[in-house]
Amino acid sequence: MTADRTQPAPGALYTPEQRRRRDETRWTMVQGILAPLQFIAFAISLVLVLRYVWTGEAYGAATASILVKTALLYAIMVTGALWEKEVFGRYLFAGPFYWEDVFSMLVLALHTLYVAGLVGGWFEPQALMTIALAAYAAYVINAGQFLRKFRLARIDTRVAA
Repeated sequence: MTADRTQPAPGALYTPEQRRRRDETRWTMVQGILAPLQFIAFAISLVLVLRYVWTGEAYGAATASILVKTALLYAIMVTGALWEKEVFGRYLFAGPFYWEDVFSMLVLALHTLYVAGLVGGWFEPQALMTIALAAYAAYVINAGQFLRKFRLARIDTRVAA
């Protein structure tokens, strides 16, 4: 009896074909660049947002930093969907990354609420910063999910080798 190559082995993230596509697609490299850039933007922005919340100073810098972080989030979401399409054949909610994608939608919704609220003038600055902090808390959880999958993928690659 031969192994089913359409499903990953138990405990594995990828079939051999999915692993090959993952390793060959340019989107893997793009994700590998965007993820740390987004984290750096997050860390800087978090400091600026907290500074504004605690002191009322540097609202413009905090706002600009949130917009940069949000732009990087959108870039990583679009390229991540392209990556999933090439590796798994669907743009989002592929089996091994289903719950990460579900939580990513929450992160995206909160960042989008911030931008819409800012542009639409729907919220006062303090409320906007609260939305940004909620978005950042969700981002930290989501980043943890992806770091776990990254670690599992490294283990998976070693086992496959």
